Amino acid sequence: MLSFLARRLASMAGVLFCVLSLTFLLLRLAPGGPFTRERKLPPAIEQQLLAKYHLDGSLGRQYAEYLSDVLHGDLRLSTKYRDRSVRELLEQSLPISALLGGAAFLLATTLGIWLGSIAAIRHGTLADAAAMLLALALISIPTFVAGPLLVLIFSLHLGILPVGGWNSAASLLLPALTLAGPAIASIARLTRTSLLETLQAPFLRTARAKGVSENRVVYSHALKTALLPVVSYLGPLAAQLLTGSIVVESIFNLPGTGSFFVNAILNRDVFLLGGVVLVYCLLLMGMNLLVDLLYTWLDPRIRLEA
Repeated sequence: MLSFLARRLASMAGVLFCVLSLTFLLLRLAPGGPFTRERKLPPAIEQQLLAKYHLDGSLGRQYAEYLSDVLHGDLRLSTKYRDRSVRELLEQSLPISALLGGAAFLLATTLGIWLGSIAAIRHGTLADAAAMLLALALISIPTFVAGPLLVLIFSLHLGILPVGGWNSAASLLLPALTLAGPAIASIARLTRTSLLETLQAPFLRTARAKGVSENRVVYSHALKTALLPVVSYLGPLAAQLLTGSIVVESIFNLPGTGSFFVNAILNRDVFLLGGVVLVYCLLLMGMNLLVDLLYTWLDPRIRLEA
């Protein structure tokens, strides 16, 4: 276990270095700069701004200084949101995106596994067809359509949930459901396919022959094994949901990290973009590591050292 973790942490550090380097170099090599979208500045003032944000000098020097600052925990100042650090912006917005993503992840996992299990257990029946039809609808309707539709039904027509904003726990429900919709469908389809295959496995036929009840066969033995491909999907999904969605956050007027990610690209805000990418990469690699560790619990035949 320790040697596996050491190798994974070393590889994660290498991947993080490559991602940060590519993000910085590609944005700096792209046409334009962080101050070219504004009105024409006098050369002296522009040079002062470049010096303030450590963007003067050669590209190699800028790159080396930036990596050194990141290693020391300094994500620098945003070039768009003046006199505000990237750390401050992330500390302000990331908890909102994380709470939204966490709620969406919980909804997607719970409802997706439940829906897929019902479809697999009642394979070929009306319940199976209805569950897969619902999954097809959820994965087919884009979030920019599902969000306003939910607002129209539950906020404007029924008046039981707020339209948007970040005022109470109730304001989290509609955005979380909108964000979780496609994931619910994907998890349901993965669960159904995997559970149908697992239910035909020889070890389950043996369990049935020994007189084990069907409910115990399904929920204590088959479902645990069938969740392996679902867990593989949950790792990247968790990172994606936890970092927020620009579409959902815009629809419901939530001040999350999604808008910062898009605005950083448009504004050539290299340090803000680097900070958002850093957070996303850490979450993605952390979730994938957690998935590998969960494999050994779901299927004891899997060995991490292998």
